Amino acid sequence: MRTVVIDGPRSVRLETRPDPALPGPDGAIVAVTAAGICGSDLHFYEGEIPIPGPVALGHEAVGTVVDAGPHVRTVQVGEQVMVSSVAGCGACPGCATRDPVTCSAGLQIFGSGVLGGAQADLLAVPAADFQLLKIPDQISTEQALLLTDNLATGWAAARRADIPFGGTVAVIGLGAVGLCALRSALAQGAATVFAVDRVGGRLERAAAWGATPVMAPAAEAIIAATGGRGADSVIDAVGTDASLIDAINAVRPAGTVSVVGLHDLQPFPLPVLPCLLRSITLRMTTAPVQRTWAELIPLLASGRFDVDGIFTARMPLAEAVTGYAIAGARSGEQVKVLLTP
Repeated sequence: MRTVVIDGPRSVRLETRPDPALPGPDGAIVAVTAAGICGSDLHFYEGEIPIPGPVALGHEAVGTVVDAGPHVRTVQVGEQVMVSSVAGCGACPGCATRDPVTCSAGLQIFGSGVLGGAQADLLAVPAADFQLLKIPDQISTEQALLLTDNLATGWAAARRADIPFGGTVAVIGLGAVGLCALRSALAQGAATVFAVDRVGGRLERAAAWGATPVMAPAAEAIIAATGGRGADSVIDAVGTDASLIDAINAVRPAGTVSVVGLHDLQPFPLPVLPCLLRSITLRMTTAPVQRTWAELIPLLASGRFDVDGIFTARMPLAEAVTGYAIAGARSGEQVKVLLTP
């Protein structure tokens, strides 16, 4: 099979490897029909997260089940499925909550060096009953692909931001996760959403979706726009030192900062005393992907929640190197790349 592999900063290639074996009697093999390039993949691509050796990339996939072990009950060969980017054992008390983050054996993420990469022809999926979900008829391929990670992450970020009905939210970073968080914040009751970024095209897109655009750093502008109070909730979808400080400075006293951006491996200089004196709640989240499906799928299927416009480029798997260059440019014209094996 073909799979996208990285072995160093900006060193991506398409490699032929043996087809994966069935990962146990509760596992399945999925023929990937669509895979996404995620902002998290760019941390490998740009060398921000070191890798020990060649890594098969990708953790967002939808496809067709082509093989399943005898213990698999919820999906069948031939069915179209989405694959949760975050995997758990599926059998422990933590996984019983539908949150792989609380798996007793520890969460695993596809395309990070342990499980196979989703940007490939085939993907081996352990604990298939937990990781896979048959795609409902009303859900499009692009919606299903967003449900595997970016939309689940943006939705969870908004959930954990303690957004009051009619409240004010700031979303820092307008990549795919940030835009999903923006739409999630509006769906969860925010009256005003400040959309924060450094790229003009991204700010224009957020404004077209009903947000108030603010050039980063944004704390001063948000404080002024809220009469000196600050935002009720801030969602940081970037995760750098600069964005975290901006988020902490932009939130009101007793407000919540919800972080889903991926920080580097260096310690963050948290201003503990100002946070303590202002009673700020700080939350950091890896998305409970499977748990979000019960809420998001009915909203998408009914048409009451719109995520159109997140994918802006589609290309075959053979052009993955170009896809990574597009994603890495972080331009105002492109948001997210979809690869089609």
